[in-house]
Amino acid sequence: MSTHDIVTGLLSRTELFGGLGADDIADCATLFREARFARGEMVFARGDVSTHLYVVGEGRVRLAITSEDGRELSFRVAAQGELFGEIGALDGSPRTADATTLTAVKLYSLDRNAFRTMWSTRGALTERVVAFLCRRLRETTRQLEGIALHPLDVRLARFLLFALAGRQAAPGKRVPLELGFSQGELAQLLGATRPKVNTALGELESLGAIVRTVDRLFCDPGKLAEIARPEHD
Repeated sequence: MSTHDIVTGLLSRTELFGGLGADDIADCATLFREARFARGEMVFARGDVSTHLYVVGEGRVRLAITSEDGRELSFRVAAQGELFGEIGALDGSPRTADATTLTAVKLYSLDRNAFRTMWSTRGALTERVVAFLCRRLRETTRQLEGIALHPLDVRLARFLLFALAGRQAAPGKRVPLELGFSQGELAQLLGATRPKVNTALGELESLGAIVRTVDRLFCDPGKLAEIARPEHD
């Protein structure tokens, strides 16, 4: 499969480009360029000039903010088919977060100038940009609300439900879930410490919402949903 076909397939599944016609998506795909990074490499750092947006072809990229005293808050992990770096690509302002690879990564990048020309000349893409940014804002608001207002077991239950992506268990069964990152990385995503996340996992396990093995969780979506409700606070 050619790079163009791969990028076309990835873009068609993104929130930003997915609603476009097939010809528009194919035209957009021609402007993306492949880039590879080893595990632990920085794609960009906070304060860098914003030159590109990215779609993940393979691997995972952590987006995080580091305070002056060295504390880090990971607020998102971009996996295959997901975009990141789009805000800077739109307004040209310096990057507001660090993007660091959690695994070996294959990315496809789009130059900011090409992106701006693309969405300013295609009415359908302009509408998609506005809708996409509104969804990002809502997601960020919900995430900040979760960190600020809800106890860790509720945040963890909500995170696991999001990771399950609507999968349901057969009667008497649980849904297997491979998170793909460590407890330390999970703690950064939830705005907590690793020991506290381990304690929260134990609480969910004691409630029958999950069962832990060495490499995965087995989840009961119904019980996770009960814990995730605000009434649980």
